[in-house]
Amino acid sequence: MWAPVGVLTSLTYCLHQRRVALAEPGGADDQNPVDRSLLELKMVQVVFRHGARSPLKPLPQEDQVEWKPQLLEVPPQTQLDYTVTNLAGGPKPHSPFDSQYRETTLKGGMFAGQLTKVGMEQMFALGERLRKNYVEDIPFLSPNFNPLEVFIRSTNIYRNLESTRCLLAGLFQRQKEGPIVIHTDEASSEVLYPNYQYCWNLRKRTRGRRQAASLQPGISEDLKKVKEGMGIASSDEVDFLVLLDNMAAEQVHNLPSCPTLKRFAWMIEQRAVDTAMYILQWEDREGLQMAVGPFLHILESNLLKAVDPATPPSKTRKLYLYAAHDVTLMPLLITLGIFDHKWPPFAVDLTVELYQHRESKEWFVQLYYRGKEQVPKGCSDRLCPLDQFLNTISVYTLNPEKYHMLCSEAQMMGLGNGE
Repeated sequence: MWAPVGVLTSLTYCLHQRRVALAEPGGADDQNPVDRSLLELKMVQVVFRHGARSPLKPLPQEDQVEWKPQLLEVPPQTQLDYTVTNLAGGPKPHSPFDSQYRETTLKGGMFAGQLTKVGMEQMFALGERLRKNYVEDIPFLSPNFNPLEVFIRSTNIYRNLESTRCLLAGLFQRQKEGPIVIHTDEASSEVLYPNYQYCWNLRKRTRGRRQAASLQPGISEDLKKVKEGMGIASSDEVDFLVLLDNMAAEQVHNLPSCPTLKRFAWMIEQRAVDTAMYILQWEDREGLQMAVGPFLHILESNLLKAVDPATPPSKTRKLYLYAAHDVTLMPLLITLGIFDHKWPPFAVDLTVELYQHRESKEWFVQLYYRGKEQVPKGCSDRLCPLDQFLNTISVYTLNPEKYHMLCSEAQMMGLGNGE
């Protein structure tokens, strides 16, 4: 399942050597742009957040927004059959998160964290955009779903599985030439989000930081102002993450939000980002490694398999889809140097395209966030030589062995100290 580290390292080195050799005839200062007409698209990886949903935790207000079951209506154009398996193709694992969400019933009757009709339509629209890009504008993918071309992985949370269904319905217009299988992992070993349950060291580093964030200068005063305006007691455990979650959900569904939420909308989003950044400790390399290092390793491995001529066609795909979360995308964007300090919205996508030059055979990566071209750090241009891109993510990438070691490091040290 995982490529050996030595193979990845040697492949990266070979790519670098090839690029140096290709660059030499033009000289070190050669700035001739690459002729894009000579580029051939070889692979696309899309990491996306699920569509709009109900809040995860209601606000403690007397006049709460009503979340009625009518919001769950399934648009006919999004209907598509799919099967969920574990990573090895066996039975679907149990989802502890879905069980937890069903313990919270919102005013109106819906459960917490449920994908809505609006969210399904958002995902269908994202699928249609991908269809335009990779089926209509460029004949890269087959117009009908083909399991030999597409690999799909999602966190084992129902709103993500359903979001994936809607995206695929838009991308392939409900047409398929084989079964749609969505791969998931056990919650204990999931790496498509920062796994605080499994990664002991990550949990230890971030323990108490969410509460501490609300006491930081600036955040503390602003939180008091918003809570007072909404009539929420200072003792209630409501921070900017809970406020933004409710505000974003209410806004996207055009539900009647509290006037204070509307008035402080911009500030709430900024303070939620500040809170998340404080918890993440984004300047802490090891923290980011444990948060998204294993996921970056998966994305990296897909790239390296695609450029390795020894890879059998059955071992690679044209399109890789990953259904993830806002807490996945934020650290990913930070590691790539393209975080815009805005909360990743519902149905947002981060897309990594891999191209090969038809003549020089050189490889390039093109990055998009929210459909707009991005320049990752370490890259001199939007069309980034693959070795430069790999060099950027190598700072944070963790293979499974290193991830396990780093996650258990603090625990082992504690045991060694008699704790």
